Amino acid sequence: MKSYLSQCLLGLLAVPLTGIASLVMASSYSPYVSTDAPMRLLWGDTHLHTGLSLDARAFGATLSPGQAYRFARGETITSSRGERVKLSRPLDWLVVADHSDGLGAMNEVIAGNPRLLSDPRVKDWHQRIRRGGESAFAATMEVINSVVNGSVPEVFLDKGFAQTIWDDYVTYADQYNVPGSFSAIIGYEWTSVPEGNNLHRNILYRDGAEKAAKVLPFTSMQSDDPQDLWAWMQGYERQTGGEVLAIAHNGNMSNGLMFPLINPETNSPVSAAYASERARWEPVYEVTQIKGDGETHPYLSTRDEFADYETWDKGSFARLKQPHMLQYEYAREALKNGLKLEEKLGVNPYKFGMIGSTDSHTGLATAQENNFFGKHAGMEPDEERWKKSLAKLGDNINYMGWEQASSGYAAVWAKDNAREAIFDAFKRREVYATTGSRISLRFFAGWEFSAKDAESYSVAESGYRKGVSMGGDLSAAPMGKKPSLLIEAIKDPLSAKLDRVQVVKGWLSATGETHEKVYNVVWSGERELATDGRLAPVGNTVDVKNASWLDSIGEPRLSTVWVDPDFDPKQRAFYYVRVLEIPTPRWTAYDAKRYKQSMHTKVPMITQERAYSSPIWYTP
Repeated sequence: MKSYLSQCLLGLLAVPLTGIASLVMASSYSPYVSTDAPMRLLWGDTHLHTGLSLDARAFGATLSPGQAYRFARGETITSSRGERVKLSRPLDWLVVADHSDGLGAMNEVIAGNPRLLSDPRVKDWHQRIRRGGESAFAATMEVINSVVNGSVPEVFLDKGFAQTIWDDYVTYADQYNVPGSFSAIIGYEWTSVPEGNNLHRNILYRDGAEKAAKVLPFTSMQSDDPQDLWAWMQGYERQTGGEVLAIAHNGNMSNGLMFPLINPETNSPVSAAYASERARWEPVYEVTQIKGDGETHPYLSTRDEFADYETWDKGSFARLKQPHMLQYEYAREALKNGLKLEEKLGVNPYKFGMIGSTDSHTGLATAQENNFFGKHAGMEPDEERWKKSLAKLGDNINYMGWEQASSGYAAVWAKDNAREAIFDAFKRREVYATTGSRISLRFFAGWEFSAKDAESYSVAESGYRKGVSMGGDLSAAPMGKKPSLLIEAIKDPLSAKLDRVQVVKGWLSATGETHEKVYNVVWSGERELATDGRLAPVGNTVDVKNASWLDSIGEPRLSTVWVDPDFDPKQRAFYYVRVLEIPTPRWTAYDAKRYKQSMHTKVPMITQERAYSSPIWYTP
């Protein structure tokens, strides 16, 4: 009997030479060996506050950054109000973005830090807060207002105190950062509110604690001008060799200042220098979150039947909203105005990708409707939260608890689950927003896509080979060609099926006017487009009383290649994708069922979760 080894050798000799070659060169058979494309879909939140944020701690949040990271990576923890809480699935990454103004100060005031209590005003705050009741509330508001109006005690500005807090803050992030498994990204919020108007930005670092600790965060007490923030960012990079970027949010509460054509600091038209700086430092915008959705507004997009989604438009922290302000507050209009400014200045300041995040001040990154823990500790689940005043802004502006939006998350197409890879995805704008549902979305544009590409098991392979991904650019259309968009949307396994996929187009005409159009490009069921391009509603299976729905309508996957029928190669344009789920219960319906509540008829009980891709731009 031949030995086992001799049998193996004889077997190998029986293989034709071409077969031996293929065995030796086996790696060439795998099409993925040389792939350098971002193939990992990573879910996270760029905008979470803990007890280190002055306002969050003032309203009862006690969770630390460490607890926030543990919760985001899937652990069960106890909320500030004592309830056990866990995500349905872990997140892949998290940015704890506590306010840089007064970072950690409220914690120390309450704890009685001797360094701070050396100031008589701080000592008085501490004593009144410890006594509780109305006196404690009044003292808490005095602390917050001192930061807002720039009258904080000198001890709050002590650099030694600030450095101690910041060192601990960035060390927390490094402690919980596990490349390949969970990315704890260092960040903070710069909370600019000139005259009460929201110009907030979140700052994200590519770096770890070693570099981040070298420079203290920028505060609105130093300046409320975004251009000064950009100068600080440039200084940080020059001093440390690191990298940072900024993400603006809640333009809907800026009273017309978030996306200006007239620079409010100079009262003159936006300059090429402003446009270049903004384009350099702000590659992404937070388009949906707990304080409303910022894609568009029905006043601006009059022909868009889905424009009025979780709209907050009463006003900013100081003034009532006026209709003329809206055009400078919403993402779609900003993208359109960016085309106009690029034509004039040679650079587009509003060439941004889109993400969602929570802006939760509970330390809990919750965005699912059936697991929503609210804006701050006072809005964590209870039978009264729907009718509590969430925020009273100015004298005549009041937002109610039921108006909170259970939104959103940021989706990133990255090469690895690592700080650097996630940051790089933000820089190239290969990111997208959802209102909380984890819809998988791919979006590419090119000149050669065919229907077969949408039917492929690997849309990404065709997308990267033939075109550019979301966040990218097309230019100089080949003779006679129209852009073709390759789109694939797949339902969240724990959420509802999909209703439809839409393409939103904006363009600049020869006369210098901007325009927009929403196209229904692929949808579920046997519906047919009307002559005006509209599509009948998908239907509604929601049982509000039982906070449930049936997945008897919709599709789990929608994909297509769509060619722009109205393309003009001479016109600047952008395209982005909006995906809608079928109707499902809103968080208010889950609360009504849990607490056996009968809510006011104006309280919405049904929602249609959605995703917004980053745009792709066409330049002649």
